[in-house]
Amino acid sequence: MTVSTIHDIGYRHYEGRRLGRGYVLRSLFVHNLRAAYGLGRPARAKVMPFLLLAVMMLPSVGSVAAVAITKEPRGLIPYAAYANILQVVIAIFLATQAPVLASRELRFHVVPLYFSRPVGHLDFVLAKLAAMTTALLALLTLPVTLLYVGGLVTKVPDSGEHLVRYLTALVGCALFAVVLASIGLVVSAFTPRRGFGVAAVIAVYMLSSAFVVIVQGLAEMRTNFTLAGWVGLLTPFNLVDIVQVRLLGAPRSSAAMPEGTLAGMVALAVCAALVAGSTAVLYARFRKAGLS
Repeated sequence: MTVSTIHDIGYRHYEGRRLGRGYVLRSLFVHNLRAAYGLGRPARAKVMPFLLLAVMMLPSVGSVAAVAITKEPRGLIPYAAYANILQVVIAIFLATQAPVLASRELRFHVVPLYFSRPVGHLDFVLAKLAAMTTALLALLTLPVTLLYVGGLVTKVPDSGEHLVRYLTALVGCALFAVVLASIGLVVSAFTPRRGFGVAAVIAVYMLSSAFVVIVQGLAEMRTNFTLAGWVGLLTPFNLVDIVQVRLLGAPRSSAAMPEGTLAGMVALAVCAALVAGSTAVLYARFRKAGLS
């Protein structure tokens, strides 16, 4: 006959307050946002994001200085056009930082560790998307805000009109951020190595831009300006710019653009479809990775 003994080694059930889903989401969001700017990581991880942020700020500083010296308010860069003017810098930021958020866990096969805790697959994706969107939003809104403050300090006429244009530009910045973040994360999630992710995001940006420029040029040669305008929906910067101009009343910053409010509604619907589709693809990608 075997005699069993139970030993009390001091383990106790957790009796503290359970912080819940909101705390998990906030923690994931803050962790990913810090990673997007290299915070909490070695110094070399901070070089690229902060260098690109400085480059983004330079034109606004120069524009404000020019207005202050010349007293010519028309020298101020249009708020809504800022993202289009510096789209190459924004694309480089997206290409270098999106893989940090989307591919590191995949490369080191640690996604299942996240889902071994009470972390939902959708929560995981939404936290990453929100963090990348916020990182891009900071990159876009800081120079635009500097332009606005500089305009007020240099006493540009009709400050009320400038406030409206500034607020319109902020809405455009938010739309740019969420659309670009969605595209960048999806592309990066399918390239576990960061170098491949950088190259893939840049390739998507360059190929889409080149295709649109070529098609628009051919369409304008044949005086088919309607096609030249609508094909702009195929590149994210033109897509969001159409929404800004046709729905928000922002000044026109690109030559070829479809006319009317309908064009703005179509462009906004395409933006919504891009974000929703990207979220679904990321959900499926990380869910599959979490089962491996």
